[in-house]
Amino acid sequence: MLRAAAAGVALLAAWPALAADAWPSRTIQLVVPFPAGGATDVIGRIFARALGDRLGQTVVVENRAGAGTAIGAGYVAKAPADGYTLLVSSGTTFTVNPAINPRLPYDPLKSFQPLGVVGATPLILLAHPAVKANSPKSFAALVKSAPGKFSWASYGSGTTAHFAGELLQRATGTSMVHVPYKGSAPAMSDLMAGHVEFSVDTLTAAIPQLKAGKVKAIGVTTARRSPLLPEVPSFQEQGYTLDADTWLAFVAPRGLPPAVQARLEKTLAEIVAQPEIREKMAAAGMEPGFRSAAQLEKLIETELPLMRATAARANIHAE
Repeated sequence: MLRAAAAGVALLAAWPALAADAWPSRTIQLVVPFPAGGATDVIGRIFARALGDRLGQTVVVENRAGAGTAIGAGYVAKAPADGYTLLVSSGTTFTVNPAINPRLPYDPLKSFQPLGVVGATPLILLAHPAVKANSPKSFAALVKSAPGKFSWASYGSGTTAHFAGELLQRATGTSMVHVPYKGSAPAMSDLMAGHVEFSVDTLTAAIPQLKAGKVKAIGVTTARRSPLLPEVPSFQEQGYTLDADTWLAFVAPRGLPPAVQARLEKTLAEIVAQPEIREKMAAAGMEPGFRSAAQLEKLIETELPLMRATAARANIHAE
């Protein structure tokens, strides 16, 4: 009897390992906290197919948009930590939202098990073609010559673009009037019409309009030039301390079995290394590049205080 009880205890103790070895045995849900058709959704579906092929199970994408990604992120944070519910989202979820909203349904570090960053989308300062500036230095000189005269658009108050614009102004010592829009499309429309002189947006949104000659590029906000637009200088190369992008990461609910976490991290790294995946990501406006789970955790820990300081300084609040 005692021997049977001991065997039962041993079996229960081994259950997490056994469950991890059997994973995955059913469909995996990949939550995208944005509407269907957007850049994150496109990348999410690329990875869902690739994950399914490598894990031997179907990976279905579920769009749970709303509240600046908080609805989808909150759903995943409360899901069982069994490897069958994953989240793919931008830095908005992990560093922007927590900087401006103390009442989120999740904690960016405590609620999630990091799996890795798969790529990043540089942000870019755009200008109407009539603006007499073509580089970060000429932009700074122009705006400083007429403080308060110029305006810049973002795709929403409290978004990554808003934070990048505030960091850009601080780095260059400039001051402009911020005009937030409800999305990239209306912001880009007003920039092309000349209702605002500048705009901060993603390369994904900017490249088609740049190719059409409807807007022009001033500089990218990342430390180095983007291989997607190699002719456009970075602010940092012209002497301004600025490194701001929007990155895309995979996470699971905190408490994921270590073996499952390790397999997912390894699988994501293998997917990002595939040339066809890298081509698809670049076509969607994202620079592929894998960063480990440990690097993702460090990225959040480093970036979150910067975002909180920027929010306090620029008086950015959740709408």
